[in-house]
Amino acid sequence: MEEAVLQDVQSSPSSVALDIDRVGVKRVELPLVVKDREAGRQHTVASVDMGVDLPAEFKGTHMSRFVEALENWREVSGEELDYASMKRLLSDVLERLHARRAYARFSFPYFRIRKAPVTGHAAPVRYTCRLTGELEAGQEGPHFLLELDVPVTTVCPCSKAISRAGAHGQRATVRLALRMNRFEWLEGFIDIAESSGSAPIYALLKRPDEKFVTEQAYDNALFVEDVVRNVAAKLEAHPSVTWFSVEVESEESIHGHNAFACIERGTNEKAGC
Repeated sequence: MEEAVLQDVQSSPSSVALDIDRVGVKRVELPLVVKDREAGRQHTVASVDMGVDLPAEFKGTHMSRFVEALENWREVSGEELDYASMKRLLSDVLERLHARRAYARFSFPYFRIRKAPVTGHAAPVRYTCRLTGELEAGQEGPHFLLELDVPVTTVCPCSKAISRAGAHGQRATVRLALRMNRFEWLEGFIDIAESSGSAPIYALLKRPDEKFVTEQAYDNALFVEDVVRNVAAKLEAHPSVTWFSVEVESEESIHGHNAFACIERGTNEKAGC
């Protein structure tokens, strides 16, 4: 018995002749291996978004081909994400989808073991990372955007100046978006963010550690404006960074709103600042 020929609806003409800038799949979860400065490699898990452009003459794209490309990437790369493996993935997506432009974004947690400042007790601190690659047909290599969310502690200088005792402190998030001309370790940019706040965040603190961190932050009181300037100055001086956007958002402890500050420097490309 002959098999029926299944209709390829996606390749049929669109009733509305408009190009689509980006179409694809989101939140495909899979194991991931990334480079770790201390351990060499770190196993984590990623949520992956992938997409291509779609010309006006096609009704839809073939969504299953994104997952096929990702599965092929996992088998070939051993689930390790780096420049070469991202380039292979994007090139494969371009070929499978017959597209002009392809992009992929890997979002994943990254962990560093941080020792408490006095007792030395160690526990992992979590950072949220995103690596986006974009490739156009005929282009030699992809463009990359690295994003990091780094938690820090801040203490309000105004509260410290006007209060008889104490000052309000809170957790803040330093959000970095970076374009670079060569490979750099994630840890280096995490260090830049953490050294720019009032104090770092720790996962495990005993009483002597809490005393140390509290006093460190109090002695180094900073507005979000101070923190964003500290980070931006270090990134401007970084030899590998060609463009950056940095936003600091403070989860205010005595206000019903958050405070933020943002600086962008480099090319005219935008990433949300």
